[in-house]
Amino acid sequence: MDLALLRTFVTVHRAGSFTRAAALLGLSQPAVTSQIRALERQLGRPLFLRYARGVTPTTIGDELAHKVAPHLDALTEITEAGLDRDSVTRTLHLAGPPEFLSERALPALAPLISQGLSIRTSFGSAEEMLTGLADGHHDLTVTTTRPRGGLLTATPLCDEEHVLIAAPHWADQLGGPAVLEAGGVRLLDPVPIVEVHESLPLIARYWSTVFDAKPTASAAVIAGDLRAVLSCVTAGAGLAVLPRYLCADALAGGDVITLLDPPVPPLRTYFLTVRTGTLGLPHIARAQEWLLRTAVDW
Repeated sequence: MDLALLRTFVTVHRAGSFTRAAALLGLSQPAVTSQIRALERQLGRPLFLRYARGVTPTTIGDELAHKVAPHLDALTEITEAGLDRDSVTRTLHLAGPPEFLSERALPALAPLISQGLSIRTSFGSAEEMLTGLADGHHDLTVTTTRPRGGLLTATPLCDEEHVLIAAPHWADQLGGPAVLEAGGVRLLDPVPIVEVHESLPLIARYWSTVFDAKPTASAAVIAGDLRAVLSCVTAGAGLAVLPRYLCADALAGGDVITLLDPPVPPLRTYFLTVRTGTLGLPHIARAQEWLLRTAVDW
């Protein structure tokens, strides 16, 4: 039986779609359809039920996938390991938030460059990055959204603490954390808001978690990068909610201060996500393992 046909079959089985499998394999959708039909003719049995939005394996298809997939993954791993021994550079296509990749992920992966790894990065929304991953445009994504379904596999990477910050003069006007805690969220109304998006995603989550309220004001400044938000806050433009890791140096230097220290600060979890089955590729597995190991100290 042709291994190429089996590889296509396993990819379709995991992707749940001829179109997505074609993107993962670098083939056209008609080519994938033709290969699956050829395999079905060889076996004399249908392997998938076709629907408008994808395919579902038949019982024969499920049985075949469970039999052959581990062996194909092992062959791929052997092949890729052989390439590594010959020091052939492997390219990791990594997607995630620009701030997190810049401050966390890329510095953590830097030691792997001398071992032959090459990295290409992409930025975008969580939805865009997960769609790109499913379509084969990325190998590994960092998002705060856990994907659903069997096509993608997510592993928790780390939690980030969100802090409410402003330049010191705003804190002086508000009277300090004790006054704010006693007076509640209304005391913040005079302070302009600096955010990353018009929907106020970080502010709204903090307000809901800490104050059990919704923000009533719109943002005075919208900056599409959290590092730009921090720069505006440091310059005195207003208050913001940011990950602690991103503003740790500014806090230590006194450029900004925390306006409130809630007993249970809001947390957000980051996930490392891959297409199911691709951890058999050594360069993806190595990058994931390295990030998970490094994230223990974050």
